[in-house]
Amino acid sequence: MVKALVIITCIILAIGNCGGPLIMRLYFNNGGQRIWFSTFLETAGFPVIFIPLLFSYIHRRRNNNGSEPTSFFLIKPRLLGAAIFIGILSGFDNYLYAYGIAYLPVSTAALIIASQLAFIAIFSFFMVKHKFTPFTINAVVLLTVGAAVLGMHTETDKPAHETRKQYVTGFLMTVAAAVMYSLILPLVELAYQKAKQPMSYTLVLEVQMVLCFLASIVSLIGMSIAGDFKALPKEAKEFKLGEAVFYVVAVFSAIIWQGFFLGAIGLIFCTSSLVSGIMISVLLPITEVLAVIFYHEKFQAEKGLSLALSLWGFVSYFYGEIKSAKEKKRIQQEESQEPELSSMPRTISEC
Repeated sequence: MVKALVIITCIILAIGNCGGPLIMRLYFNNGGQRIWFSTFLETAGFPVIFIPLLFSYIHRRRNNNGSEPTSFFLIKPRLLGAAIFIGILSGFDNYLYAYGIAYLPVSTAALIIASQLAFIAIFSFFMVKHKFTPFTINAVVLLTVGAAVLGMHTETDKPAHETRKQYVTGFLMTVAAAVMYSLILPLVELAYQKAKQPMSYTLVLEVQMVLCFLASIVSLIGMSIAGDFKALPKEAKEFKLGEAVFYVVAVFSAIIWQGFFLGAIGLIFCTSSLVSGIMISVLLPITEVLAVIFYHEKFQAEKGLSLALSLWGFVSYFYGEIKSAKEKKRIQQEESQEPELSSMPRTISEC
């Protein structure tokens, strides 16, 4: 059951991680200019979570046999407070990411986001006590160098219609988004650990809903300040692909991004924040290829080197995790055998 849940969660994460940036870039490539609106679409799909929550409630109510009232929501104040705080952080992180996608090619943004695995490892070490190994340190160094290489030749990747200032600002915003999201993932794992209530996938969905609701509120406030509500009807009419397609893109963007967040947070519940970060990094080459195919983005030597370093860092980290898992399993087996040996009857020579 757990393996099936992990597989389903990984599939949902893959669709959101690869499709989200592509559909967001589609909006900006065809006349979209409202960054706060794009930020809002990253979490606006949260109402769909009510559907599985409703099924979960019906299932729990049937199994309850009427012995006591069945609550629709399971989340308690402690975990609710953590979800509200993380949701507000997510709202600002989503803005940083949307700003980056507005001015960067998808392939470049994906390579920068891959560096978040290094930051996740660092934050996880201090917040949830994940241990550093030589393989982890190697991965952190390689991913950091990969992001640095990508930033060395920004002019070769800059879209023709953008200024250098816009490109550099977008680059820095994406780096900031990677760092902040690297903080958010361990925070979610820490919230699970400190929840003081049994965690279940239903509870994970509730956390996801609260988190996205608060992030959406932050985005709506930003849209109001930026004047997006007045500008959007005109922008829809002037959208290069047509007004109807504008709204289709908006709806699909909200749904696909919800899949990404649900996959990332669900994978933390099933495994850890580090594994969630690893999965996002694994999908990097797929996002790269799709960006080159659909948007004909350039793939210069700097991107190739950065991609190679990122994949090397991922393989190094993944290999280290496999070795650590084997070592833990060996130690557990030895400890389980010790009681058996101590309980064996003593021989005559020992008496």
